Amino acid sequence: QVQLVESGGGLVQAGGSLRLSCAASGRTFSGYAMGWFRQAPGKEREFVAAITWSGYRLYYADSVKGRFTISSDNAKNTVYLQMNSLKPEDTALYYCAADSTGWGTRSSAYDYWGQGTQVTVSS
Repeated sequence: QVQLVESGGGLVQAGGSLRLSCAASGRTFSGYAMGWFRQAPGKEREFVAAITWSGYRLYYADSVKGRFTISSDNAKNTVYLQMNSLKPEDTALYYCAADSTGWGTRSSAYDYWGQGTQVTVSS
């Protein structure tokens, strides 16, 4: 079955960096879009970034544009989220997701989800 396994979360000071990884398995993801979402306590899940499996198309939420970079390594079936200049408001559980329609920024469009990795940014 399809598995998405996130890793790389942790505790970091404001201004620091983390790189999240999402290892995908269980099917061919060609034609899929891969996205990162996050959910802070008491808040709704929000879109962070998305990339087509080919890596040709990227999109970022305004709140992370210029600080976060999404990328993919097809040979490793892995998607990354490089997070720089982290802020306390970036604290959340970060989820990786896969969208079989090929593109989307709405969480409802995504078919498969990982369990999440916690990112905590201290001030």
